[in-house]
Amino acid sequence: MTQAIGLLGGTFDPIHLGHLRMALEAGETLALDEVRLLPCHQPPHRATPDVSSVERTEMLRLALADCPSLVLDDRELHRDGPSYTLDTLKSLRAELGPAVPLIWILGCDAFLGLEQWHGWRELLDWGHLLVIARPGWELPSRGPLAEWLSEHQVAPEALTASPAGAIGVQALRLLPISATEIRSLIQAGHSPQFLLPDAVWQYIRDNNLYRACA
Repeated sequence: MTQAIGLLGGTFDPIHLGHLRMALEAGETLALDEVRLLPCHQPPHRATPDVSSVERTEMLRLALADCPSLVLDDRELHRDGPSYTLDTLKSLRAELGPAVPLIWILGCDAFLGLEQWHGWRELLDWGHLLVIARPGWELPSRGPLAEWLSEHQVAPEALTASPAGAIGVQALRLLPISATEIRSLIQAGHSPQFLLPDAVWQYIRDNNLYRACA
């Protein structure tokens, strides 16, 4: 039986090596049984991508084909309306039961905007947060989010000891790659090869993605 699950959500527009390396290292650092990548259907905090959620999910499927510890979870594609993390955690908890540690992985930049998330204070009722430290970003030092972090922060390795309720902060090797950069390269007629898996780049070319806005 799976003992601890990592969760990495995002638009993955497109999935790239930075996403994959972060998910893999987080899983190995905390000795997680698997890390699930959850493509967002309708982002709550940004415009819906031009590339459909079906296409973004297929690229993710191709990217994960050779890595059994990283797993595609497409549950957000089957819900109408914005893809709220809180709803996703509730869905996973209902499916997996009360005892499994669920660890939502997010970058420090996303954590700093957490007060804009739907039901953000309820997130720890359903799982843990693992905040990935990024160069040039600092955790909040004052305000409600800083107080919340202070109340709930534990050592990252402690997250697997309980099903929910804590926040860990972990430094990982972060590849300086962004999906925005990749889209811009393609729109400009340049190659993003070696920034994303070869199978994903082939899919983008075969389906003529990210060129409409060029």
